[in-house]
Amino acid sequence: MKSKEKTKKAGVLVTATVERQIFMVRGQAVMMDTHLAELYEVETRSLIQAVTRNAERFPADFMFQLNNNEHESLRSQFVMSKKSGRGGRRTLPYVFTEQGVAMLSSVLRSDRAIKVNIEIMRAFIKMRDVLAGHKELARKVDEHEHRLNDQDEVIISIVEEMRKQRTALPPTKPKRKIGFSK
Repeated sequence: MKSKEKTKKAGVLVTATVERQIFMVRGQAVMMDTHLAELYEVETRSLIQAVTRNAERFPADFMFQLNNNEHESLRSQFVMSKKSGRGGRRTLPYVFTEQGVAMLSSVLRSDRAIKVNIEIMRAFIKMRDVLAGHKELARKVDEHEHRLNDQDEVIISIVEEMRKQRTALPPTKPKRKIGFSK
């Protein structure tokens, strides 16, 4: 009983960790090679080596290497080691899309890889659901903004018409005072 609880807690922990490690690059949700290697409990170079041995399984829409600008942008989002010469990696990192991560499970054949892969897929699905919710919310905000803009135009035209009417009225004569005067 306790081992099931431990596994469940580990799964929740992995899912929470994975959710924080999914980034948007080139309009795609991706995970970095270093994060994946950490989750699979393998060295990054071993992960990349397994991928290069099976390069035909990883087309450009499954995995790609970051360019300098993308790498710098991600470096600013989370703590990464310094550039080469001061420790750290000597090449730009690779990132894996959801399909690339799914393909990793066929390349890394271990119980750990299977379990982690399931949690990663769940995190990607959750992120997709959240993004879909944001798109729906954005659509509704745009719709309301459009309505408000229409209403603003109507109000402005009413105010302008009232101003025209006020200036079009003939000037009024001063009224005679009623009552006794001294």
